[in-house]
Amino acid sequence: MNVGLGYRRELSGWIETRPRGVDCLEITAEHFGEHAGEHLAQLGRRYRLFVHGLGLSLGTPGPMDAVRVEHFASVVRMANPAWISEHVAFTRTAEVDLGHLNPVPLTRESLRVLADNARRVADHCGKPMLLENITSHLKLEGELSETDFLNELCVRADCGLLLDVTNLFINSRNHGFDPVAWLHEIEPSRIRQLHLVGYSRQGDRYTDSHAKPIQDDLIELATAVVRHAPVEAIILERDEDIPESNADLEVEIAKLERIAGRR
Repeated sequence: MNVGLGYRRELSGWIETRPRGVDCLEITAEHFGEHAGEHLAQLGRRYRLFVHGLGLSLGTPGPMDAVRVEHFASVVRMANPAWISEHVAFTRTAEVDLGHLNPVPLTRESLRVLADNARRVADHCGKPMLLENITSHLKLEGELSETDFLNELCVRADCGLLLDVTNLFINSRNHGFDPVAWLHEIEPSRIRQLHLVGYSRQGDRYTDSHAKPIQDDLIELATAVVRHAPVEAIILERDEDIPESNADLEVEIAKLERIAGRR
């Protein structure tokens, strides 16, 4: 099982040292421009790469944004990743770019839109697609449960799941359900990659600010996922309050190694 982290410019110096325990990097397509080819090639010679998207808005009905899709595909061509990923979400309507990930209704029409768009992107890029669960302060009801929706989505889109363990934990606390029971309703063969980062909490509300060290209850849940599914990679995400000390980052990577059974 590979262990790695989401590439961020603030981490580039540490990444260049080839830190112990880091096998792979997740490249966010929107963070790289058209002249990043040599940089991505250098990273690809040292690490297994995955390309992750934030703004394709797979859940938006109608034609996809051709410029965004082509930019995503150009990063994929430069990075030559093992697989690509995006979110079970929409980020814009036909008129407005909302600028953040929003949940889709759990309906068969939403499922059709997501599956068709995910297949289009995977076919255009020539890479396997994984789809990621998001957090939401709104619990949208629909024709399907969330787990049935995700299972059927994977079948119709011929894709896998990027299971964000932190997002699952946060939703379980904010919406009052058992995350392990939720996990066991997911077809295990579909779960290929995990995201993990510490959650934030204000009173009874949990959020995914990507700013905290990984807590013990997340480690426990991630370990349950690894026991349930043939996970191939675990990625540490960190976007805010990035530690200045490499030693602190090494502690976080060591947590992932223990989850993966490598320590």
